[in-house]
Amino acid sequence: MRPTPREASPRRYLMCPPTHFEVTYSINPWMDPTKPVDPALALAQWEDLLDRYRSLGHTVELLDPRPGLPDMVFAANGATVVDGRVLGARFAHPERTDEAAAHLDWFRANGYTRVRVPEHVNEGEGDFAVTSSWILAGRGFRSSPLSHDEAQEFFGRPVIGLELVDPRYYHLDTALCVLDAAHDEIMYYPGAFSPGSRAVLSRLFPDALLATDEDAAALGLNSVSDGRHVLLPQAAVGLFAPLRERGFEPLGIDLSELLKGGGSVKCCTQELRS
Repeated sequence: MRPTPREASPRRYLMCPPTHFEVTYSINPWMDPTKPVDPALALAQWEDLLDRYRSLGHTVELLDPRPGLPDMVFAANGATVVDGRVLGARFAHPERTDEAAAHLDWFRANGYTRVRVPEHVNEGEGDFAVTSSWILAGRGFRSSPLSHDEAQEFFGRPVIGLELVDPRYYHLDTALCVLDAAHDEIMYYPGAFSPGSRAVLSRLFPDALLATDEDAAALGLNSVSDGRHVLLPQAAVGLFAPLRERGFEPLGIDLSELLKGGGSVKCCTQELRS
């Protein structure tokens, strides 16, 4: 059987250069301050991702990095944008608190008027994934369950709460990727979720691509899809063939330096949904 033909759709993304990226503290299991970061390599890898997006026809806006905020490169965490409405972030750890204001400053300066400063802890697209039918919302390590109701009221879309149970997958975007938002198509790693949440995912997405332990551990789910091209960590080799079988075009990206901070392709990429 031939795979279903796929069509890419132009996207608009927000990214932040890793100008100040370093690992001087540990707020997730991937971070080890004793392992040095190569700033030049981190920048080169990030620029490769930026160039790849632009070569595929996507628009990338840039957020100015601020000194003292080394994790700003993980721009996905700064807000969630749906239908032009911006729900800001409220970070769980004080080391990242000031990133939220930097993001909201950018949105206000760029003409966004429907902006909400959140009451409850959420870490943007780290824990919110958007399909045409639902907003999938992670909880368990960072975002508060109360943020799910807040997002539902603000966006007017049904929010499905999912419990994360493995500390390596501390954000939803490390354990689940939306492959085709228009058709509610995802891939995910079952071991990252509680039994109840696995049952919900199985019911909502019976045909989802399931990642292996090895590909999940390579942060293979921390990926970005435009409906055809799937940009993912090149070390997640087991995902390439299944994606091709479904008609997607996987594109391997090396973000090994940024992985030292616990993030990869998706963490660096916030989608601006108009």
